[in-house]
Amino acid sequence: MAKQDIKDRNDVYRLVSTFYDTVRNDKTRGPFFNNSIKDWDAHLEHLTTFWESSLFLKTKYSGDPLQTHIDLDKRFNHSISEMHFGIWLNLWIKAVNALFEGDYAENAKHRARKMRTFIFLKMFEARS
Repeated sequence: MAKQDIKDRNDVYRLVSTFYDTVRNDKTRGPFFNNSIKDWDAHLEHLTTFWESSLFLKTKYSGDPLQTHIDLDKRFNHSISEMHFGIWLNLWIKAVNALFEGDYAENAKHRARKMRTFIFLKMFEARS
């Protein structure tokens, strides 16, 4: 059966949920998330809104992902490394590829690549 492209919020939620199920069970990335996020339902809804906004440019996301990552890095004694962001990206791409194909799916991977680089660099700069 052919995969379809990401087309609406339900698809974005499916992607985000699938991705975070994997992240939560990852031995390297999981501890950062599992020790920080208390309300997973709310977190998944919030990130669905973020990705929906990013992909479809129609939902208004409110939040500051950069500051969130800077604070998280500080809470974990600046132990978040480029390796962690690489794992995050690989898990994201695997989730996208497992579920979808098409222009929006490719855009989801492209935006994640850019986000990974930007957030890691800004997080690293904030350490100084």
